[in-house]
Amino acid sequence: MKLKIAHLFVAGGVCLAASAFVIVKPKPKFIDPANMDKSVKPGDDFWEYANGNWVKHHTIPAKKTSWGAFNILAQENVDRLVGLLNETSKQTGIKGSVTQRVGDMYASGMDSVAIEKKGYDPIKSDLQRIEGIKTTDDVVAEVIYQRTHGLASPLFSFGVGPDSKHPNVNIAGFYQGGTSLPDRDYYIKDDARTIKIQNAYKQYIANLFTFTGDTKDADKNANTIFGLEAKMAKAQLSRTEMRDPNKTYHKFAVMDFRKTTPHFDWVKLMVDLKAPGQDSVLVGQPDFFKFEDDLVGSTTVDDWKVYLKWQILKNSAGELSSPFVKAQFDFSSVLSGQKVQTPRDERMASEIDGSLGELLGQLYVAKYFKPAAKIYMVNLVNNLKSVLGDRIKRVDWMSPETKARALKKLAAFSVKIGYTDKWEEYKGLTIVRNDYEGNLRRISQWRYNFNVSQLGKPVDKKRFNMTPPTVNANYSPTKNEITFPAGILQSPFFNFDADDAVNYGAIGAVIGHEMTHGFDDQGRQYDADGSLHDWWTKADADKFKSRADKVVDQFNAYTVNDTIHINGRLTLGENLADLGGVNVAYEAFKKTKQGQSNVKIDGFTPDQRFFLSFAQVWRGSTRPETAAQLVLVDPHAPGKYRSYAALTNIDAWYKAFNVQPGDKLYKKPEDRIRVW
Repeated sequence: MKLKIAHLFVAGGVCLAASAFVIVKPKPKFIDPANMDKSVKPGDDFWEYANGNWVKHHTIPAKKTSWGAFNILAQENVDRLVGLLNETSKQTGIKGSVTQRVGDMYASGMDSVAIEKKGYDPIKSDLQRIEGIKTTDDVVAEVIYQRTHGLASPLFSFGVGPDSKHPNVNIAGFYQGGTSLPDRDYYIKDDARTIKIQNAYKQYIANLFTFTGDTKDADKNANTIFGLEAKMAKAQLSRTEMRDPNKTYHKFAVMDFRKTTPHFDWVKLMVDLKAPGQDSVLVGQPDFFKFEDDLVGSTTVDDWKVYLKWQILKNSAGELSSPFVKAQFDFSSVLSGQKVQTPRDERMASEIDGSLGELLGQLYVAKYFKPAAKIYMVNLVNNLKSVLGDRIKRVDWMSPETKARALKKLAAFSVKIGYTDKWEEYKGLTIVRNDYEGNLRRISQWRYNFNVSQLGKPVDKKRFNMTPPTVNANYSPTKNEITFPAGILQSPFFNFDADDAVNYGAIGAVIGHEMTHGFDDQGRQYDADGSLHDWWTKADADKFKSRADKVVDQFNAYTVNDTIHINGRLTLGENLADLGGVNVAYEAFKKTKQGQSNVKIDGFTPDQRFFLSFAQVWRGSTRPETAAQLVLVDPHAPGKYRSYAALTNIDAWYKAFNVQPGDKLYKKPEDRIRVW
């Protein structure tokens, strides 16, 4: 969070003009008792104990769906980006330069007068083209056209990336898709909340068609689109099923894939997709494509025309005039509970970060990233990597054979910190100051063309998969790498002035978390080279699954909004990573000078500061609508439970806060889950 520093003004000497003042900044309290609710026993509700008063005194801003440590830092970064963009847009840069393209892109997006004047003109030609469709072959051709021109992704997902079983090779892949709501369950369930969302979605569809002058058939179109998407949703695998990487790995010869889908001539369509010459492709969900082929053949061309127009409308709504933008927000607010729309300058900052991230990122890094943070992180990563290796050697449930392979994988980890060593130049991408919609289309098409251009090339393992301002971190199983963007290397995750307990409890646990992902229920299935390959003995795999199932059971018992149970299977990977991450970070912390002492700071022991630092990273509040949505779509458990669920399995936490039998969070030593 952004610390509020009180300023103490002390009168100094007197000069002819005015008095001189000395500004004294008190040392910040990285663990501030004022944010805690000490009336709560830590063993009863550690989240409330660590964060209760902070939550009580910080309401969710109207433009946000949640508010906490992550959100505050993300907002600070967005504010920085807005400042950079306002400054850059006033400069005159050489054509094609970072300054010109970033500045003109922002200026075009902020020119609301021009955007309002155009109304829906930017998509009229697309709607007219779709109206001319006559046959099923025309329908398929339009699906490909929208994809290759960066307009939309109808029916299915397509892209180029590493072959999971040959991770140094890029391959074309097809995956289920075609729906618009956040999860298949929104089409299938019939509880009151889901029906409310379904009705709001249909109204949103009808509104957008009405804004284009199609008032007569607007409601009919909404029902047509919802009906088609509901059929596709029922044919999709669930998010939990898709957590099994072997279940979504199916390699087909292009000719064989073609035989499963008679309406899709993939030999020809691969050429149309700008991916010619491929002898094989990956198909994540073959049964979905068989179903969708049947759907194409059994649905009228007129219905497909409505669906394809909707693809253009929904993907362009936020870029058109205010009626479209407002309708989009009104529907999203039903899903999320957000009260007012995010200001336009912030929306543009996020959009440019997402589309021209390595241009904007250069400006961000130059002004806001301290090189010393990278050095600190390298050392910290090496410390935690060593500790995880020691812990793997000590686990009592794994055979020496599998341990050796696990240690080999750990040794092969690569680490990316801060930002890329080689910025993407976006060669050939033109940005025009007074052409917002055109800029967005050129960016989308550039990104598509760039992606398919990777076919026939080795996987570029030096590329960053997150932009510098991102407040996040991740692990890539096919690259066997962990990444920490510059955006997260700030307080409350990392601060040069903080004591080791605070930094190890926050950024140390984040590092340990990402490392542990290499050995969670998904990551453990990839070997040291990033290949989807079973390197476990059956006995060891069974023991791992037995322990993992206990984590599933632990999280299945937690609820959101008092009634909605967390999906312990969907969140398993993140929960295992939290458990491993905090264990690794704590053991590494105990090797430091502070970790080996009992010196209190602000009334807390080193161990207490470590665990409180971990808990305060997760402090925050979430709107009920967003919380209910995240249970369906997010593989992360709510922050409240992440703040203490892992700790209830760590003996040192019990000792640090004197947690005893009878306390609500107490677990018997033999019931505490130990994996890594």
